[in-house]
Amino acid sequence: MKVSAGYTLVELMVVITIVAILLSVGVPSYRYVTNSNRISMEVNSLLGDLQFARSEAIKEGATVTVCPPNAAVTACDGTSTHWEKGWIVISATANPPLLRVQQPFASTKDSFVSSNAETSISFDRNGFASAQPALQDGGATIQLTTLPSSSQWTRCLEIEFGGMLTTVRPGQDTRCTP
Repeated sequence: MKVSAGYTLVELMVVITIVAILLSVGVPSYRYVTNSNRISMEVNSLLGDLQFARSEAIKEGATVTVCPPNAAVTACDGTSTHWEKGWIVISATANPPLLRVQQPFASTKDSFVSSNAETSISFDRNGFASAQPALQDGGATIQLTTLPSSSQWTRCLEIEFGGMLTTVRPGQDTRCTP
């Protein structure tokens, strides 16, 4: 009686072909999921911190500001419009004034830039928003894009005078362009 101790070349080639087909279908889908999750996490981090700042301003009855930090991460930079380098939430009356710190994005392919050169977003005791420089055209827009730039991966965070915060994609609002 003859006993087979291995696989034939044909069997091995069939398995390799099946694995190659599964990988060719799965890898692009995986890339979409990872990009989508990264973009959502980044824009939602700023959205969450802006909502936190607004609620703290109402709770404390004082101004709370969100801005890119200086090199020491203790105060607002005052000149930076690049939010991908991180941001801080600071209160005018809390002791210590620094309420939250967001570290820079891990991905160097992403940029998060305010469209009207806003260097900070502040909320007053009534929850109304203001910015430096002043909010224009009904509010501020901070746009998240990736390299290479694609409308599929572009998200915008819009801040209205009344304190309303929204995330939109290109085409949903005229202020959000790819």
